[in-house]
Amino acid sequence: MDKNTDFVISKRVERVMENLRKNNMEAYFAEKASQVVPIIESLLNEGDTVTVGGSMSLFESGVIDFLRSGKYNFLDRNRPGITPQEVQEIYRQAFYADAYLCSCNAVTEKGELYNVDGNSNRVAAIMYGPKSVIMVVGYNKIVRDIDEAVMRVKTMAAPANCRRLSCDTYCYHVGECMGADGDLADGCQTEARICCNYVVSAKQRIKGRIKVILVGEPLGY
Repeated sequence: MDKNTDFVISKRVERVMENLRKNNMEAYFAEKASQVVPIIESLLNEGDTVTVGGSMSLFESGVIDFLRSGKYNFLDRNRPGITPQEVQEIYRQAFYADAYLCSCNAVTEKGELYNVDGNSNRVAAIMYGPKSVIMVVGYNKIVRDIDEAVMRVKTMAAPANCRRLSCDTYCYHVGECMGADGDLADGCQTEARICCNYVVSAKQRIKGRIKVILVGEPLGY
């Protein structure tokens, strides 16, 4: 990107960060994905119990490898050989974690977070439980408003994640939700559906519990 594009991105990010703070969320900016891990390290204490939601952004920014360094009690849902039963147990243990790391399906310019889940362990942990929630969010996930956030999920996040998870849904085959022209919750009726619960996080009661690291590069879906 040239300096003019960088200027536009920086101003948009500034607006989002200002509004996140108005909504009692902490906001940080990493110009490059490589700058994410040092920010996260500053937000954690050695020995903290930490776990994560399903997130390509955490892999792409090096966060998963960092959490596996041994400095933390990392409840690793992605470790090789883990059983489905062990994954389910980590979902429950997440509510008692010192920190829960994830990404976000969309962040509005008004400082709202929009997330859609199938299992819904991620949205549950975002709303309640872990002492701290840290989100790593690429610039590609910034949208103007909730309507644009809804469309982003239906036309990008959901179909891409269905491809990643091999979920046999309409969007897996077509590339967008069959309810893309409908209301927020319109969609397929398959058992593999990953859009089951829809959560908007606006102003938070516990100031600073949710921390959003915005990245000036695209990350995840």
